[in-house]
Amino acid sequence: MPKHIEIFQIDAFTSEPFKGNPAAVVLENSLSENEMINIASEINLSETAFLSDSELTDFNLRWFTPKTEVKLCGHATIASLHYLYEKKLLKENSTIIFNTKSGNIKAGRSNSYYWMQLPTINFSRAENSLTELYSALGLSLEQSNNDAYIGSNGYLFISVDNLTTLFNLRPDFNRISEILLSQNDFSNIVIYTVQTIESESSAHIRFFAPNEGIFEDPATGSAAGPLLPLLIKQNLIKNFSNDRIYIIEQGDVLNRPGRIGVSFNSKENILKIFGKAVTTLKGSLII
Repeated sequence: MPKHIEIFQIDAFTSEPFKGNPAAVVLENSLSENEMINIASEINLSETAFLSDSELTDFNLRWFTPKTEVKLCGHATIASLHYLYEKKLLKENSTIIFNTKSGNIKAGRSNSYYWMQLPTINFSRAENSLTELYSALGLSLEQSNNDAYIGSNGYLFISVDNLTTLFNLRPDFNRISEILLSQNDFSNIVIYTVQTIESESSAHIRFFAPNEGIFEDPATGSAAGPLLPLLIKQNLIKNFSNDRIYIIEQGDVLNRPGRIGVSFNSKENILKIFGKAVTTLKGSLII
């Protein structure tokens, strides 16, 4: 007897269809891990989120790319919150807790925005040579100011001088994939500049994760969130205020502009991301 699985496709970090980052969301208790992998591969979005009932928290939440399960995904969590809100399982100005492979994550909806709390990470300056990687990205040392940091989340953060440099990157993903596999320092790449399209924004980023099946992501909460503390560390945020929401831009080069709100409380070490979302597709998957 085939299963009929309800599935939503939701664009996150945008209030307009066909912008931001699309994720699929499923709420189902009966799926095996192998079925989740097959569904994520069939849907073929950068992430599919799987919600299920939890005895420990409000919901279990798992994230799968078309190739593998990941420990954390910002945009698919924002999409999951939107799904729950549309299904009347999440109320305005309320908080819920997800049980995930990154631990229990607080999230919710307030003032018409969805939010989630991210694990805070530590940064260390990249010590090993990145010359080969820069070449594979189409980037010179001068354009990056030779300034790169590795986060404890396994992301490499590379600063570049301006938007032109950022938009003109021509990544060779085969070479990048080989370089990533050849070392254990980092697994994904964030390129950023503090020059922005919109004057109220704080930075613009691009994100590459070819070994997770994501060549380039249009809006990445797990990259934009940690970037704010790094910008503070680099003295690139003027007049920083605890809990103020700063805007990180992404996706414009892919014609899917997304805007990710990020707040950080340095006294309590609390990092959050914020965004809107819109449903673009509802259907039933038969497996």
